Amino acid sequence: MNRNEAYQLLTEYTKKAGLIKHALAVEAAMAEYAKKFNEDEESWRAVGLLHDFDYEKYPDAENHPFKGAEILRKKGVSEEWINAILGHADYSGVKRESMMAKALFAVDEITGFIVAVALVRPSKKLADVAVKSVKKKMKDKAFAAGVNREDILKGVEEIGVPLEEHIEFVTNAMKKIADQLGL
Repeated sequence: MNRNEAYQLLTEYTKKAGLIKHALAVEAAMAEYAKKFNEDEESWRAVGLLHDFDYEKYPDAENHPFKGAEILRKKGVSEEWINAILGHADYSGVKRESMMAKALFAVDEITGFIVAVALVRPSKKLADVAVKSVKKKMKDKAFAAGVNREDILKGVEEIGVPLEEHIEFVTNAMKKIADQLGL
């Protein structure tokens, strides 16, 4: 499955603009990490797009991302991709063994958090998001309370990148598609 086929599958199952934008943000970060780690960018992009494609239809932990994995298996998607997608949900019990899986876990929560930080800036632009602002907001448990800070910290540990560097890296990746994200 290539990037375009992944996007088609995403939009077949996902209609909410916010979820599509989240997938695009994760895709952008995954593409940049693929380059950094000398991995296959097209595959990493597709996994970024597909990681939550089933979430709108199956938003509970009993079904997401398990239903998505079933659908992807029927479409002949590789187990490496499926394991990465399953592993992005800590509760799935699937260990993140590949760098792809670790990167997906590392970028998933932080992309949403960076969007939240951008939205409280007066400009509502990613261009105005600074690493120090993100770190400061991470300490405020009431801010973007649904974002799991422990997962963010576990993710950077798994990929071996300092938190500040990770925030800057992901923010810069997202800035490249700021127009698509409406930020």
